[in-house]
Amino acid sequence: MSDGSLADQFLDAAIELLKRVRDEQTESITAAGTLLADTVADGGRLFAFGAGHSSLPAQDVVYRAGGLALMNLLVVPGVVGVDVMPATLGSALERVDGLASAVLGTSPLRAGDALVIISLSGRNALPVEMAMNARALGVRVIGVTSVAYATETRSRHASGTYLKDHCDIVLDSKIAIGDATLALDTVPAPFAPASTVVTSAIMQAVMATAAGSLADRGIEPPLLRSGNVDGGHEWNGRVMKEYGDRIFYRQ
Repeated sequence: MSDGSLADQFLDAAIELLKRVRDEQTESITAAGTLLADTVADGGRLFAFGAGHSSLPAQDVVYRAGGLALMNLLVVPGVVGVDVMPATLGSALERVDGLASAVLGTSPLRAGDALVIISLSGRNALPVEMAMNARALGVRVIGVTSVAYATETRSRHASGTYLKDHCDIVLDSKIAIGDATLALDTVPAPFAPASTVVTSAIMQAVMATAAGSLADRGIEPPLLRSGNVDGGHEWNGRVMKEYGDRIFYRQ
């Protein structure tokens, strides 16, 4: 089998997953975007969190050209991304009980804010506790996860629950257990994960919905422009000045 054939198979698999999300999750995506727009209109702040590779779609909507300037990254040291050494430490920290409580207790999150929590499996202690504790603070929580994990794996949280059980809105990425789209007899493990492609698309669909919802209310969406186009820096400076009290990645 040629490399080109495998590339086609992966792209086809990703496209099929995106189509499935479009067909089965549009209502939930619309609700999530509307929730974010409600939060902005009511003076609240927006945050996104993900651990390990699930942090990539979260980072993709923060300080992003064409994205909402108000989306902030909720950072958990050693967990957001794979830059920590060793990289396996991040996976270990995601299973530590009580870490979410410590993070939220020192974060700017407050009642009336919205938090998007991204976790493919939704089974580890950190995302579960973060959702539980955030809601206890009066924060609205959107979970982006693969619901299939809750039916085929065991929760690693003491409650036996999953991220999906503690969210105001759940967005199901439809990713299969193990996050791989291809298999070959000559390869001992499944390969070619698609969760980042699909989850990033879900996040951008939510952001687009939020922007449109704000515009429908007569509120100019606080969008950023590319700094690589003429006038982009000036545009962004105006937006950041207007919403500076709700933007935390500049501090």
